[in-house]
Amino acid sequence: QVQLVESGGGLVQAGGSLRLSCAASGRTLYAMGWFRQAPGKEREFVASISWSGGNSYYLDFVKGRFAISRDRAKNTVYLQMNTLKPEDTAVYYCAAGRSLPGTALTRRNEYDYWGQGTQVTVSS
Repeated sequence: QVQLVESGGGLVQAGGSLRLSCAASGRTLYAMGWFRQAPGKEREFVASISWSGGNSYYLDFVKGRFAISRDRAKNTVYLQMNTLKPEDTAVYYCAAGRSLPGTALTRRNEYDYWGQGTQVTVSS
């Protein structure tokens, strides 16, 4: 069993930055990912990182602005979000999924555990 707790969300002006954190407890041999869900929209993939940390993937819209990383010693994954846009407003969810050490997961149904979500609001 894995428990995930997100933090770091908030209100920021367009062009600003936020760093989300996801602390994991329990077994941590998982690929980790971030998804987001805006009102009235489906939950979408944002970024993921392999258990080894060597591979990562990003939604095209956030490439060059967001960076995912993980600290295995702290069992924590981060999402650094820069140059935020109003379109980035959503609830952001952390997720964990079983995979090979070098594999990052991109599909929602590949993930086994989810956090409760943290709100990110970007004002124009």
